[in-house]
Amino acid sequence: MKKFFRGIKVLFILCGVSVFLGACVDMDAIVISNPDVRQVADGTYRGVSKVGPVRVTLDVTVENGAYQSIQLIRHFNGRGKSAEAIIPTIIDAQSLEVDCVSGATGSSKAILKAVEDALK
Repeated sequence: MKKFFRGIKVLFILCGVSVFLGACVDMDAIVISNPDVRQVADGTYRGVSKVGPVRVTLDVTVENGAYQSIQLIRHFNGRGKSAEAIIPTIIDAQSLEVDCVSGATGSSKAILKAVEDALK
């Protein structure tokens, strides 16, 4: 029984280290390209991204060479829910060259990367 609990303890430690290392991401190193949405055929495109522990799945609808809507399917975000406010900003700007939401940089970049992925 002692070995069992020792094994569980080691497992928890390894999981904690894994989560910590996943959260340690240099946000400045994440580069977001800005696809030319005017060159994208009309349709709805699925994009996914992972930035540290943040995971995003979303659908981007393009119509007449413009972002019409961005719908979050999944946003595993920890404390980055406020980053979802970046979506109307992307649509208003018709660009991924927008500022990240303060206090939710990781989630903001994950959303931007998912939109980028959708339009590749």
